[in-house]
Amino acid sequence: MRSGSYLTGSHTQGSSMAVPAHTRTHPVADELAQLLFEGADRERVHGVWRRLVSGKEFAYRPGLPPEERTALSYERLRLLNDAAGDPVALAADPYRLAGLHEWTGPVDGGLTTLASIHYNLFLGSVLDHDGGRRRDLSAFTSLRSTGTFLCTELEHGNDVASMETVAVFDRTTGGFHLTTPTPGARKFMPNTSLTGGPKTAVVAARLVVDGEDQGTFLFLTPLSDENGHLPGVRVRPLPQRTGTPVDHCLTSFDRVWLPREALLEAEHGRLGADGALTSTLGNRRKRLLRSINRVTMGKLCMSAGTLGMSRAALTIAVRYAHSRFLAGPKAGERIPLAAHRSHHGRLLYALATAYAMTFLHRSLVSRFAVHAEEDRAEVEREVAVAKGWITWQARAITTECRERCGAQGLFPANGLADLPLNIEGGITAEGDNLVIWVKAASEMVFGHQGVRAGASGDPEGRELTELPFLRGLLAEAERIWQDRARAALREGPSGDPVGRWNATSDAALEMVSAHARLRAADAFLAAAAAARAQDPRAAFLMRSLCRLFLLRQLGEHTGDLLAEGRLTPDHVRGLPKAVDTVVGELAPHLMTLVDAFDLPAEVLSGIPIASGGSVGGDGSGGGVDWVEVGVGAGVSVRV
Repeated sequence: MRSGSYLTGSHTQGSSMAVPAHTRTHPVADELAQLLFEGADRERVHGVWRRLVSGKEFAYRPGLPPEERTALSYERLRLLNDAAGDPVALAADPYRLAGLHEWTGPVDGGLTTLASIHYNLFLGSVLDHDGGRRRDLSAFTSLRSTGTFLCTELEHGNDVASMETVAVFDRTTGGFHLTTPTPGARKFMPNTSLTGGPKTAVVAARLVVDGEDQGTFLFLTPLSDENGHLPGVRVRPLPQRTGTPVDHCLTSFDRVWLPREALLEAEHGRLGADGALTSTLGNRRKRLLRSINRVTMGKLCMSAGTLGMSRAALTIAVRYAHSRFLAGPKAGERIPLAAHRSHHGRLLYALATAYAMTFLHRSLVSRFAVHAEEDRAEVEREVAVAKGWITWQARAITTECRERCGAQGLFPANGLADLPLNIEGGITAEGDNLVIWVKAASEMVFGHQGVRAGASGDPEGRELTELPFLRGLLAEAERIWQDRARAALREGPSGDPVGRWNATSDAALEMVSAHARLRAADAFLAAAAAARAQDPRAAFLMRSLCRLFLLRQLGEHTGDLLAEGRLTPDHVRGLPKAVDTVVGELAPHLMTLVDAFDLPAEVLSGIPIASGGSVGGDGSGGGVDWVEVGVGAGVSVRV
């Protein structure tokens, strides 16, 4: 081992071999992993998926063209289905369903998309309606037919209430004729090609009875069999998109006849034999939202996939930072990239955010799993807000990690290059982030009661190391932006709803952003409190990482908080030093913090820069790159 390590604490640095110094997971990392991965429920929720992606079948395969990569994702879907146990139980279990996405996301973005569609949107939608469990689902649970979900139309994306596809009730047969009336009504981007075998869809369409539009419902619709697409089903492949390929297509229907049982019914809408619709909901929009209710779980799934990608990216980048050596300030000295504050500081900021994202997601999955009907609207809004924040943060984190790995990060074999592009899909899927935040903002301007003025108390004598004080400041930031949004809405031009909202939306979106970060902070604080009963070293790391997260969130709000009397000038002047101090405390523990992400050794060993090697190298971790940079006061640093 090298002497004079710059690290003290959970890991020591360096050896004659350029490999990460640790040879086993540190006990503190195990404690942190328990906090991150559901505690006592860790094996049930995560175990099977973690073992699955450790298999050689999920290893990176270079050089595959898009068509073969898509086919491989379908092959892996079958392996996943074999490992899942009861697919019906999986579709009904929010915890395991989210866990699936966390572990498949980093290894195969295409598989994550296919699994999300099949188990959540398709199978989950069938199960959530009358008779779901009484239907013969064996074709879908065995993957003799893969499920897909057709809702969005080419000209109707986020405004699904305007969709045009119709299912016309046929009194003679008791069935329906499914029709795409215009080119703009073609279903946009479902995975409906023949790749992967036969497909069956849940199709969102307007139910028309005797010329009257009864609102949008879901229809179980076979699309293809072993011989190809069925009569009346028209499928056109779309061009290749960014990220891991999936067989996205445009799909339309030419008077496809469906039997009576194709209509998925529940209390929000049942069709009598006489063609009369009964419903517990008073309007078509509410019936639509209840029909596509699985989209909320889909938001949790998309967030989970990007969470897994973020944690994988950080694990790779941190390990590379410890195995990549550079010339030190003294002739002949070599130090790891991780020694530099400019490098490990950025990774620690991302790590603090990734922990906060994980705890926020855990809290929302738990809340979603047990929510009462009267809480549905609030829970759905909280899930939507979190989905926007988590997926946006995931993109920033994976981009940061890619950059911190330099040119090596550009090679897909090193596990980073595809991640930001795959996350782009999550940002748009299940509701484009900005659109769902605008909806949440419009509801929260007057429909949400945040912290009121004075709740954070007198700032005199308070320290920037106090977690409750920092949390209160973030709550004040949310309140400030909500007050601004309310004032803007009241003062906006009368008689011009669009103009009034335009004057309000910027402040309202800032309010949503602060709210998302506050909810993440609350979840982080709860986890840090739970850590007190664990190893005191784990508790120290949790509190320090939570403090770093809060300090970073407050940076952009210091002017407002100072003006409102919630911070003193000394607090504002001391903020940079407070951030630097906690970064210095955490820097020796970088490896422990990513070890807690529990990425399988089998996955890491297949990633050159995560296992001491490099693409194009001989496993030595590469040579020495340096340039001398003058930093003033006669000091120079080689980097």
